[in-house]
Amino acid sequence: MRKTTLPLMRWLVALMVLALALPLQAQAQSQSPEAMVRENVDALMGEIEGKKDYYASNIDELEALVDDSLEDVADFRYIGASVMGSYFRNATPEQRSRFADVFRQTLIDTYTRGLVTFDYQDLRVLDNQRSQRYEDQASVDMEVVATNGQVYPVSYSLRLSDGDWRVVNVIVNGINLGLTFRNQFDQAMRDNNRDYDAVIRGWAPEIGVDELEQGGDA
Repeated sequence: MRKTTLPLMRWLVALMVLALALPLQAQAQSQSPEAMVRENVDALMGEIEGKKDYYASNIDELEALVDDSLEDVADFRYIGASVMGSYFRNATPEQRSRFADVFRQTLIDTYTRGLVTFDYQDLRVLDNQRSQRYEDQASVDMEVVATNGQVYPVSYSLRLSDGDWRVVNVIVNGINLGLTFRNQFDQAMRDNNRDYDAVIRGWAPEIGVDELEQGGDA
C-alpha cells in the first residue's frame, strides 16, 4: 500500500534544520556550529512569532525570506550531487545544475508552507553535542517538540567549505533524508528508463508520515 505522504505542515519537522541555521557563514571562523544554531533558532522564532497569519496570507514574502536564508545555508550543489549518487557522473553539467535548482525549489516551497502551519511546543538544541571528528565537518543535534508532546530528534550535518559552514544533510527521528532522497532518485531513474530529463521534471520527493513517526536507525 502506498504510504500517506506528509502534509506540508508536517514537513517542517523534516526540513526545520535547513532554515534554523540562517546565515551560518557570518561567524564561521569565530563561533562553533552549535553556538550559531542556538542564536539562529532564536532569530528564526523572533521573525515568525506572531506573524504566522500574515505570512499565511502573504506566502510569497515568506518564500522570499526562506529563499534568501537558504542561499547562505545549504550547499545545494553538493546535496544535489549526493542525491543523484552514481548517476551524477553520467549527467551533463546542465542536468546537474538543473537538478540542484529543482531540488532547492522543492525544499523552499515545502518548507515555506510548513513554517506557517506547523504547531510546535519547543525547539531545543541539545546541551551535550557529539565531538567533531574532522575540522571541516560538524553535526548539531536538537529536538522539535510538537504540541501533542511528540519529540522529534533532529540532527544536521555541515561541512566547512571556503570558510563557510553549509548544511549538507538532515536526519529526523532516525530517518536520513539524504539517503532517502537518493533512493527515491534511483527508483525514479529505474522507472523512467534512466531518462535524466524526465526524472528532473517529475522530481517530487516523499516521506511517509508513518515512516517519520516510526523513525529509523540512521
